[in-house]
Amino acid sequence: MKARPSEAIDRLVVKNFAQISEADIPLGDLTVIVGAQGTGKSLLLQWLKAAIDGKQILRALQDAGQDTKGADKVIDLIFGVGMASAWRDDTEIQFNGRKVVPSRIGTLGEDTERVFFIPAHRAMLISDGWAAPFQKLTADTPVVARIFSQNLFDRFTARGGDRLFPLDRVLKKEYRRLIDDAIFHGGTVGIEQVRHDKRLRLTHGDAQLPFMTWTAGQREFTPLLLGLYHLLPPRNKLKQQSIDWVVVEEPEMGLHPDAISVFLLLTLDLLWRGYRVVLATHSPHVLAAVWMLRFLAKHNARWQYVCKAFGVKPTNSLKKVSEACLAKTYKVHMLEFQPDGKVHGLDISTLDPGSDDERIASWGGLTGLSSRFAESVRDAANELGI
Repeated sequence: MKARPSEAIDRLVVKNFAQISEADIPLGDLTVIVGAQGTGKSLLLQWLKAAIDGKQILRALQDAGQDTKGADKVIDLIFGVGMASAWRDDTEIQFNGRKVVPSRIGTLGEDTERVFFIPAHRAMLISDGWAAPFQKLTADTPVVARIFSQNLFDRFTARGGDRLFPLDRVLKKEYRRLIDDAIFHGGTVGIEQVRHDKRLRLTHGDAQLPFMTWTAGQREFTPLLLGLYHLLPPRNKLKQQSIDWVVVEEPEMGLHPDAISVFLLLTLDLLWRGYRVVLATHSPHVLAAVWMLRFLAKHNARWQYVCKAFGVKPTNSLKKVSEACLAKTYKVHMLEFQPDGKVHGLDISTLDPGSDDERIASWGGLTGLSSRFAESVRDAANELGI
C-alpha cells in the first residue's frame, strides 16, 4: 500500500470581514472553495494572497504612486474602493497562526512573489485585445487583477515572435491537442500589428479575428492559458522557483465541460510540478474530478485510471503526473449563508454522496438542483404511471 502524506498544516482563518463571520480553511495540495454568489470566496482568496505576498502588493501599489498610508486606504487598494468599511473592530485574519492586519501588510512575505493569482473576469483585462499595465488600472480594480494584468502586459510586450498558441516545448503534446480540440479548433493565437498598436488575433485560414469577435470560451481561456505559461518554465525546470501557490478564480467561466477537463488536467500538471493550487468554483465538474481523485487514491487504483478519466493516452510523462496526483491531499470547503445573513465555512472534503449532511452529499449545493430536477421527473412519472 502506498504511503499517504500527512494533511497540510497551512491554514487561513477569516473572521468578521465583510459578510464572512467565520471561515477556518485548512489548505491541501489542491483546495477547492465553493459557495453561492456573494458568500465571499474572492475575499477569502485575496486575503490568502495578502497574507503571503503583502510586501509585493504594497510595493506594486507604491511604485504606481498610490498612497498606502492608513489601514482604510490599504483595504480599499487591495479589495477595491469602498471595501474599507468591511474591516471592523472585531475583524481577525490569520495565516498559520500569524495575525494579518492592514497596517502590517507591507511586512508580510518576501521580495519575490509566492502566490500567482489568476482572477475572475480576466477576459475583461484584455477586452481591447491588449493587457493594461498595473498603473493604468484604477483602485476600483482589486489589486490581484491589476497584478495579473501587469503579468499579461509583460508577456505580450516581451514576445520575440507573434505566436501564443500552439507553442512547442511549452505544453506537453497531449495538452496542446486537447486545448486545440476543445477551444481553438485549428486556430492560431498570436499578436498582430494594427497601425501603431499590437493586438491579439485568432487566425483561421485567411481569416484574422480581433479579440472581441472570438467565442466567449476562447476569450476566457486565453488569459487563463497565458497565466499558466508563466508557471511552466523551460523543460529543465519543474516550476518557477519563487512561486509556491497558484490561485484561480472560476476557471470554468465561459467554458464547455471538455475545456474545463483540459484545465483540470493542467491543474494536475501544476500539482506534479510542486505547486499548491487553490480554486474557487461554481462547477460540479471540478468537484467530480476531486471526488474521482480521492476515490482512486483511497483504493490504491492504478494511475492509468487518471488518464482514462481525462481522455488521454497513458504515456510515461503522464504516468509521472498521475502517480504524483494520487499522492496529493485534496480539501474542499463550502462558504454558506446562515439565517442571520452571515457566512460560515464548512469542510466538505469527503464529498460523500451518502452523507447525512445534505451540504456534503450535494457537494456544497452544486448537485442539489439536478437532484431535485430528477426527483420531480421521478415523482411525476410515478403519479402519471409512466
